[in-house]
Amino acid sequence: MNDTELLHVLALLKVEGIGDVVAKKLISHLGSAEEIFKTKPHLLNAIDGIGQVITKNLKNKSIFKWAESELQFITKNQLAVFHYQDESYPHRLKHCIDAPILLFGSGTLDFNHSKIVSIVGTREVTPYGADFCKKLIEDLVPFNPIIVSGFAYGVDIMAHKTAMDCQLQTIGVLAHGLNQIYPKSHKKYISKMEANGGFLTEFWSDSNPEREHFVKRNRIVAGMTEATIVIESAEKGGSLITAKLANDYNRDVFAVPGRVTDTYSFGCNYLIKTQQANALTSAADIVYFLNWDIPSNNNPSKAIQKQLFVALNEEEQKVYKYLTQHGKQVLDQVALECHFPIFKLSPILLNMELKGVVRPLPGKLYEAI
Repeated sequence: MNDTELLHVLALLKVEGIGDVVAKKLISHLGSAEEIFKTKPHLLNAIDGIGQVITKNLKNKSIFKWAESELQFITKNQLAVFHYQDESYPHRLKHCIDAPILLFGSGTLDFNHSKIVSIVGTREVTPYGADFCKKLIEDLVPFNPIIVSGFAYGVDIMAHKTAMDCQLQTIGVLAHGLNQIYPKSHKKYISKMEANGGFLTEFWSDSNPEREHFVKRNRIVAGMTEATIVIESAEKGGSLITAKLANDYNRDVFAVPGRVTDTYSFGCNYLIKTQQANALTSAADIVYFLNWDIPSNNNPSKAIQKQLFVALNEEEQKVYKYLTQHGKQVLDQVALECHFPIFKLSPILLNMELKGVVRPLPGKLYEAI
């Protein structure tokens, strides 16, 4: 997108009565933001949902002063701009009707990675939540996922820091413009974040971290990822809003269960109880539910990785080890070598098939995946 079109998009977003949904409708009808401002009023009025008030507001020349000022800020600070029609725009977010028409970013951003999850939770993270968050990310390292969060206190910054320590790309979605950072105490992480990931926001440079901005920001956190993970949450909070948005966008949601008496497990337990989230007990659950393949080049021992990341019990591990060492085997031979009667081995293999670690072949053959 060239600067002329960007200027017109910025101006369009400053028009009173026009938000992301209406702006997308106008661009869809007329082809570009620049063309919208050239179109005669009676043709604009003919578009469904565009009335005389919006048409009149489009003629307000002062909006271009705001747009020019913001374009100067973008250019001066060498910010990345992602238009919703660009290939570089987060492809999962494109499918959300209320997704921002523009996103502003800094750092080395790659939104279209095949594996990307958001991790959210309370700002008052407990030792239990902190330990779980660290262990989860460390165990997901072989899959090289992008970790997205909100750069806030508690679970958010814990997720970012652990991802950086593990040399994973991490993205902080901000509730304000890129002329500042909130909270200020997190400024020390900026350079390291931008070296392997960075920051993303829909807010202009004059936008401060207002309360309503955090709620609005959450739809980006939920929409741009394939799954949202809630580590800890009280009975109410932004994490539950993010989980609801993720469900609305038809994304997977996971929540870490806790004791029923723990304040910061109330929210997670509620999500699980009401079937708004899958119970998350280890990285194996993420791998299983999201159907992530284990990359063979990260570890020479495929069997060890399968045992680590897929919840195989002792009997299943025994069968899996035999199949990885001996290749395709008939059912009777597996039963003989693993010392299981057929009636017991059959349900074991069925469970392993459902977990995606073995597959049946013609002639009662089985092989490890």
